Amino acid sequence: MTTTATQDPRETPGAGRPAREHASSGTAGASGAPGAALAVLPGVLASALAWTDAHRTRFALPDDVLEPHTQVNATLKPLGELAQLGSTIRGTTAPGAPEHELAGDLVAYAWEQLHEGALLLELLRAEPFAAYPYEIYAAFAGYGLRHEGFEALARPLTATRAWAHTEQHANRQLGLVNSERRVGVVTHTDAGGVLSRTWLGGLSEPWMFEGPSGYALTHTVFHLTDWGRMPDRVPGKIDGYLRTWLPAWADGCLESGQWDLTGELLAVAASLPGPAPAELLDAVWPVLADVQHPTGCVPETGVPVQDPAPDPYPFIDCYHSTLVTAFAAALSLRSLRQTDARTDETTPGRERHTP
Repeated sequence: MTTTATQDPRETPGAGRPAREHASSGTAGASGAPGAALAVLPGVLASALAWTDAHRTRFALPDDVLEPHTQVNATLKPLGELAQLGSTIRGTTAPGAPEHELAGDLVAYAWEQLHEGALLLELLRAEPFAAYPYEIYAAFAGYGLRHEGFEALARPLTATRAWAHTEQHANRQLGLVNSERRVGVVTHTDAGGVLSRTWLGGLSEPWMFEGPSGYALTHTVFHLTDWGRMPDRVPGKIDGYLRTWLPAWADGCLESGQWDLTGELLAVAASLPGPAPAELLDAVWPVLADVQHPTGCVPETGVPVQDPAPDPYPFIDCYHSTLVTAFAAALSLRSLRQTDARTDETTPGRERHTP
C-alpha cells in the first residue's frame, strides 16, 4: 500500500475526471472556505462506515488462516485494521450516534472472527517470535476485550531478550511500545528514545518527504498518540513542524492522487494537541469528499472512477483507504468541534452551538 507521493495519477487506469478536476475548489496550498470541512465530514464518515459495514464479510478470515501458506497481509492485517480504526472511531464519536454504534458492531465482528482471542493465542503459540499477533491483540485490549490465555503466554514471551531486541524500523518499534501500553505491561524500551530515531522525530528536511517516509511519519504519530486518542503526547517541536509542513505534503498527495496517504495526513492533522489546523482541514476535506464514491468507498490512488456499480474498485484497492477516510473524518470532527467549543467558552457574548 505504500506508494510514492510523486506518482502521476494519469498512469493509473480508470475512467472518470482527472484528480485535479476534483480539486478545482482548491488544495492544501489554498485556504478553503471556513467551515468547509464541517460541511462534508458527517456525510463522509457515515458513507465510509456504511460501505465498510456492507462489505464486512470481506474481512472474514478463511478456514485455513492458521496454515503457513496463508497470506497475513490479505487476511489478518485487514481484520486488525478494521478493529484498530473501528475502535478509534467509536471512541471519538458520541454515544448513541449511528456511527458510534456501527463502529462498535464492526469491532465486535472482528473479535468474533478471532474467536474472542483464541485464534490469536494459536498464532502466538505457532510464532512466538512474531510481533503481529500481539499488536492485533493490543487493538482489542485497548478497547476492553481480553483473552486470559493469550496474556498468560504473552507475558513471559515479551520479557525475553529476543523481544526487546527484535530488529525493526523505529516507527514499528514505537508501535510495539504502544501495544504494550494498551495491554498494560511494562514497555520494553523508552518511547522517547525510539521517537528520536524516526524520520519525524529527527525533524527531517521536509522536501525529503515521499511515499515511504510519509507512511512512516503518519504511523509514528498514530503510535505516539495511541491512534489519535492522546494528542498531548506530541512534543512541541514536532507539533510545530507538522503544522508548518502538513499543508505542503497534503497538497502534493492531492496533486498525485494519493488518496490513502492524504487520509492518513488528515488523521495526523486531527491528532495534534491544541486547536485544530482548520485551514488545512477546510482545504483538503472537500477534495477528498469529492473523490469518495457514492457508495462510500475511497480508492487508494489514481483517477477516481464514475462507474455507478456497487463495487467500482476491487476490495483490496479501497478497503484501507476507506477505513482511513472514516478514521480521519471522526478525528477531524472531534478536533474541529473541540476547537469550536473552546472558542465559544472564551469569546464573550458568543452563543455556544454544536455543528
